[in-house]
Amino acid sequence: MPGARRTAIGLMSGTSMDGVDVAVIETDGETVFARGGASTTPYTDAVRNALLAVARDPARAEHEALDELSTAVTDLNAAAVRRLLDEAGLAPQAVDVVGMHGQTILHRPERRFTRQLGDGARLAAALGIPCVNDFRSADVAAGGQGAPFAPLYHAALAKDLPRPLAVLNLGGVGNVTVIEANGTKDGAITAFDTGPASAMIDDWVQRHTGARYDEDGRIAASGTVAQDRLAALLANPYFDAPPPKSLDRNDFPLAAVDGLKLADGAATLAAFTVASVAASRRHFAAAPGRWLVTGGGRHNGTLMDGLRRALGVPVDPVEAVGWDGDALEAQAFGFLAVRSLDGLPLSLPTTTGVPRPMTGGVLHRPLSRAA
Repeated sequence: MPGARRTAIGLMSGTSMDGVDVAVIETDGETVFARGGASTTPYTDAVRNALLAVARDPARAEHEALDELSTAVTDLNAAAVRRLLDEAGLAPQAVDVVGMHGQTILHRPERRFTRQLGDGARLAAALGIPCVNDFRSADVAAGGQGAPFAPLYHAALAKDLPRPLAVLNLGGVGNVTVIEANGTKDGAITAFDTGPASAMIDDWVQRHTGARYDEDGRIAASGTVAQDRLAALLANPYFDAPPPKSLDRNDFPLAAVDGLKLADGAATLAAFTVASVAASRRHFAAAPGRWLVTGGGRHNGTLMDGLRRALGVPVDPVEAVGWDGDALEAQAFGFLAVRSLDGLPLSLPTTTGVPRPMTGGVLHRPLSRAA
């Protein structure tokens, strides 16, 4: 059962590792009553480069304390919240809870291991607001994939939209939520990671140009797909494996396009993202009549045009139905924080493979606020 209506702030740092998204919502954990302000605070180059270096070194990501880097991530989250409070004219006392995802640096659910940097107690103390973090650990410890974690929020937003509907998040890694037709499995949700989305393209472009991403997919649009490299990437058994399933940011090595020219490598990686999304359809019970796309990849014209050709049904940015694709993932963790407070499930057997609907998250209360 839903609980009280609350004002929540959600924080999300995705696998693109480009910064911290922050957003305000009002919800009881079932219904989204209002969506407020949102903003993005980019990582400094020093923090982003340090995070990328750790994520590319699994031994460090798993075993090193990384206290200094975790503190830097936490403090950037705190700064993002303070900025949003100022812009929205909200007092900290008006916010019931903050949900901080943290920054994933290693995700190995097959070993029941996942790690996100970010100190919930430090954030709660800095803001004077209760904070929920560590959303994925309970799911992974119970045998779930620990990802994707936004599907219940997608379903709450999409409750009045025609089904079957696919919500595709093109962050660093791609993931899809399929909300099935009412006439088959009423409200059923299936979700899983589709494959790389923007991370490989970003890394390739940064390696060659120093830019963080391929703006509007222009570099990819000027190149030629290396069909042999694309075929080799798509031969990975991940794509035939049935869901639930999830990926780490670095599960597909960038060496797969080594030796190609900048534009051809970008074109090949963009084609790989599109083809992996198209391949995900083999795991759906019913074909979606529409795809709504969120995440930074929706700004990449080459990806969006490729998806429209490959999927053969309407493919639109989520703004087409009034959602905010830059804020949606952050909103989701505000929503999940409220659900965590009320002991409601954050993940389902059909979204992460957890054995039963699973709650999670760890609550930290500031000393300066009454319990």
